[in-house]
Amino acid sequence: MRMIPFLVAAACTAGSVVLFNTQLKVGGSKTPRLGYFLSPQHGFWQNAEPLNVSYNNDIKLEELQGKVDVYIDERLVPHIYADNDKDAYYVQGYLHAKFRLWQMEFQTHVAGGRLSEILGPERIKTDQFFRRLGMVYGAEQTQTYVEKNNPEMKEAIDSYAKGVNAYIKSLKPEQIPFEYKLLDYAPEEWTSKKTYLFQMFMSFDLTARGATTDLQMSNARNYFGYEDFDRLFTNVQDSLDPIIPKGTVYNKPDLVPKMPADVDLAYLNKTTGNNTASTPMVPEKGNGSNNWAVSGSKTKSGRPILSNDPHLGLNLPSLWYEVQISTPTHNTYGASFPGSPAVIIGFNDSIAWGVTNAGRDVIDYYDMKFRDTTLQEYWYNGAWVKAGLRKEVIKVKGGPDQVENIAMTNFGPLMYDHTYKNNSTEGKNLALRWTAHDGGSGLLAFYLLNRAHNYDDYLKAITNWNTTGQNFVFASKTGDIAIKQQASFVARWNRQGDFILPGTDSNYAWQGMIPTEENPMIKNPARGFVSSANQQSTDSSYPYYLGAAGNFPLYRGIIINRKLNEMNNITAEDMQRLQMDNYNVFAEAARPVLLKYINETALSGEEKKYIDLMKNWNLRNDINEKGATIFNAVWDSVETAMWSDEFSASKYAMGWPDEYVLLQSLIKDSTYKFADNIATPNKKETVAETVMAGVKKATQYLASVDRDGKLEWAKFKDTRVMHLLKINGLSSLHLPIGGGRHIINATTEVHGPSWRMIVHMTDEIEAYGVYPGGQNGNPGSRYYDSFVESWATGKYYRIQFMNRQDAPTNKQVKWLMTFTKA
Repeated sequence: MRMIPFLVAAACTAGSVVLFNTQLKVGGSKTPRLGYFLSPQHGFWQNAEPLNVSYNNDIKLEELQGKVDVYIDERLVPHIYADNDKDAYYVQGYLHAKFRLWQMEFQTHVAGGRLSEILGPERIKTDQFFRRLGMVYGAEQTQTYVEKNNPEMKEAIDSYAKGVNAYIKSLKPEQIPFEYKLLDYAPEEWTSKKTYLFQMFMSFDLTARGATTDLQMSNARNYFGYEDFDRLFTNVQDSLDPIIPKGTVYNKPDLVPKMPADVDLAYLNKTTGNNTASTPMVPEKGNGSNNWAVSGSKTKSGRPILSNDPHLGLNLPSLWYEVQISTPTHNTYGASFPGSPAVIIGFNDSIAWGVTNAGRDVIDYYDMKFRDTTLQEYWYNGAWVKAGLRKEVIKVKGGPDQVENIAMTNFGPLMYDHTYKNNSTEGKNLALRWTAHDGGSGLLAFYLLNRAHNYDDYLKAITNWNTTGQNFVFASKTGDIAIKQQASFVARWNRQGDFILPGTDSNYAWQGMIPTEENPMIKNPARGFVSSANQQSTDSSYPYYLGAAGNFPLYRGIIINRKLNEMNNITAEDMQRLQMDNYNVFAEAARPVLLKYINETALSGEEKKYIDLMKNWNLRNDINEKGATIFNAVWDSVETAMWSDEFSASKYAMGWPDEYVLLQSLIKDSTYKFADNIATPNKKETVAETVMAGVKKATQYLASVDRDGKLEWAKFKDTRVMHLLKINGLSSLHLPIGGGRHIINATTEVHGPSWRMIVHMTDEIEAYGVYPGGQNGNPGSRYYDSFVESWATGKYYRIQFMNRQDAPTNKQVKWLMTFTKA
């Protein structure tokens, strides 16, 4: 975003309020104190960065041990060269703060349940949710574990925090980031605890079941009964192409979880008792990703190529920040998280790695029985047990403190009780068991990957990852490729944790964790590639329960494996095209099924026009394709016609079955019982009638879309990259990009590939990357959203992976920042 658009957007954002040095509510939010905000000396005008800005600087800091050179290339990517790791992470913290300070602090305020401090009483419910979820508790547990067991990780995080604070101390009033001025607050000291809070923020975002589906699935089981529930939310995926190929033989498990004897009555077939309401925060269901590595047997060069594109929320400032870190112990490039040291997804001189979400269930709710409303004692294993107490104080801007008194059980914090009334449960006390509360050294996995040289180093590094399940893909210069699913996974019996669990005894408690050597993995397979796209990692022969199939999207894995099987003589450019591929394999399966049930003689001329466009569509969700829009609308309308009667009849949130359930039902059962509309008791609708009802509603809607000129897919989907405060003037809107659900290019409205990376493991590494944002978090900088257009149009940047001696003469380098001891 350049200077003039920024100034216009900032002025409009402030609102047409003329009372200086006061705050007024406008549209439900508060304006800044306009005297300060509009001050020529200190206000938002000072955040408009000149186009010819220079980042050259000679910075002297007392806490450095030696000299650090930072060469900054034309894309504002810093290449950090330090004589020791401690200084490298110190400078990384300084640079993260210089370019992303507000974002870093805002995200940790979200995680720590502190939004009310800066946004007022409107955010109390959000803060209550995160406090009661145990975000601060989990951060404290992790910090305690790291400081006791991982001195090298502690040093890295502490050095990073000191670097952040060195920059904060250097800030002049006019240099304070724009959003602080807009919201009228100031940066505070950065602590190491904030890095652990950011880890909890990502753990929540990547916990596939978040904090909701146990409750929703319990509602559905209670409402439908287990037999119908098991049909609607089946764990059978006939088309599954798992991460570990079918037919793989697994060893006999070391730990066989024992199913409770009363499981049918007390758990699976429970249809009485109170239902639960939905929870207020739902992580994006599509938080997935793609990654794959192809071996030299399938590439033109004879060397492996690794690709990764994690799918997350599309935000400005971006979640990611590109960086190169070079010290005597490692030379690493990749995407880092502002708020945390090291590179998270990237490569070094020897290996490359990437991650996707595993979708495994790492969070459960337990129904507790307390003696009374004081919540001081709960019944467990035949006795009253004294509960702990955690007091969380929520500071509220413009209002009194909100105090959350949270009972602590043997499972974890009591998230829901009679005091947490909004979005709570009726008469239930629900405790939370979450692996993210257990402490651990997750960040150490990436610290060690930054320094890994080979397959053995990779395996050793990722064993430290213990929270949300991730699929770690790997490739090396020596020719190895591999993928392993890693976390502390609960050894579950079938359906354990899909519903709220009884909490009055240990029968339903976790019985142990799957040994890490039994986690699904494969190295150098005969087919010449490894891949993952959040699908189930194994077929049913794997000896442990993976979790409800609804956690595992099916179709991207199918099309990725199909294409990789067909490809040979692969180049990095081929991998770029594959990451941007818009073929809709779900529509390939679903369109003929829909057409089978559509009676074209019963369609009007206008309705037939749209169905004909869908029939002749090329099955690609490209920018200008009208068929993609029509198929999307028809399928969604058929789903609504099929499910809305049953699911809207209950006042409790349940969530609908996944799309593969409806598709398989339509393929297999022309008399599908749920086609009948329960709102018409004197008539029994058939599948064909329900499909036709959906088609007619869809075509009516499509006619309206067509009149508005938005029938082309990109216009209909309307992808945007939103500022974290949801301010349009600070966002990138109406982006020309295809893709969508079930597609390799998994770009939806506000969600999609957040960092595309391709690494060709040649002697001189050939690497490409792009993300939907820019290196500078300042909306007044030309580098704020400078990558967005390239990202949307499928262009990649050639990554400059430089040795220290080559950096001064590299033509892409524009600025030099030197850091020396004061």
